[in-house]
Amino acid sequence: MQLVINSLSKTYSNGVQALNNVSLTLSNGMFGLLGPNGAGKSSLMRTLATLQEADEGSVFLDDIDVLNQKTKVRQLLGYLPQEFGVYPKISAERMLDHIAQLKGVINRNERKELVRAILDKVNLSNDKAKNLGTYSGGMKQRFGIAQALIGNPKLIIVDEPTAGLDPAERNRFYNLLSQLGENTIVILSTHIVEDVSTLCSDFAIICQGEVLYSGKPETAVYDIEGKIFSKAIDRNELRIYQENFTVISNQLKAGKLHIRVVNDIHPQNGFIPVLPNLEDVYFSNILTRMDINTI
Repeated sequence: MQLVINSLSKTYSNGVQALNNVSLTLSNGMFGLLGPNGAGKSSLMRTLATLQEADEGSVFLDDIDVLNQKTKVRQLLGYLPQEFGVYPKISAERMLDHIAQLKGVINRNERKELVRAILDKVNLSNDKAKNLGTYSGGMKQRFGIAQALIGNPKLIIVDEPTAGLDPAERNRFYNLLSQLGENTIVILSTHIVEDVSTLCSDFAIICQGEVLYSGKPETAVYDIEGKIFSKAIDRNELRIYQENFTVISNQLKAGKLHIRVVNDIHPQNGFIPVLPNLEDVYFSNILTRMDINTI
C-alpha cells in the first residue's frame, strides 16, 4: 500500500498552526517521525487517524480518500495514541474481543484465536482475565499495542509507544512492528533517535508544523560525513562557542562539556572530526527553528 500526504495544513482555533503544507509519501515498512514537543507530530497522526479535520490538503491510502472516507480508513487502521484510557472493569480478553467485533471479525472462534495470538504477542496471556483497571502502566501500554493490532490493519500509527515498557518489552514490541512492516505501513513517532536509525527504512523530521527533512536514515547521515566535530570545553565556555560555531549538541561528562558542531570545513581550535549519527542530522536540522537548549 501507499500513503500519499499532499499539502496538509491545520490551524487550531487558538491560532497555533500545527501543520504547514506537509507532504510525504509512505510505502510498506516502518516510517519514523522525529520532532520536539509541539512540533506537530501528534496533530499529523490524529489527522491521519481520522480524529480531526484538516484545513487544507489531501491524504490517500491507495485509492481511499482518508479525509473523506473515514469509515473505510478505520477498518484498515491500527492506532495507539500517546495517552489513552481503558475501561477499568472489563478484562483485556473481553475488551479485545469487543474491538475485534467492531473491526468486522464476526466469527466467534476466529475472534477467540485472534485475541489469543495478539495477547501472546504482547506478553499479556497470563493476565488476560484481569480487569484493565488493575493493570500497571506498562501492562496498559502493552494492551494499547494489542488493540492497535486487531483486525490485520494496513496502516498502523503509534505515538511514543514504548513509554512505560522495560527494555525487554521495548525490544519485543519493536521486533513485532518490524515484522508487521513487511506488509504494512507503520508510522512510528518517537523521541528516541536511535530507534529510528535502527528500525526505520525512511523517516522525516518535523518542527513547528513543517517537514524539514524526509529520506532514508543512512542517506541523511552520509550527507553530513566530514562535517561533524567535537571538543571538550569548560561549562562556562559554552556561550562563547555558541556565538562562534554552530553547536548542535552538548553533553556533560566527568566535569567537562563535550560539544558537537557542524561545519563544512575543519574548524581547527582543538576540534576533532567524529563520525556523524542520526542525532546530529536531527539537531542540525531543527537548530535553525529552535533554541538548541529548549530541545
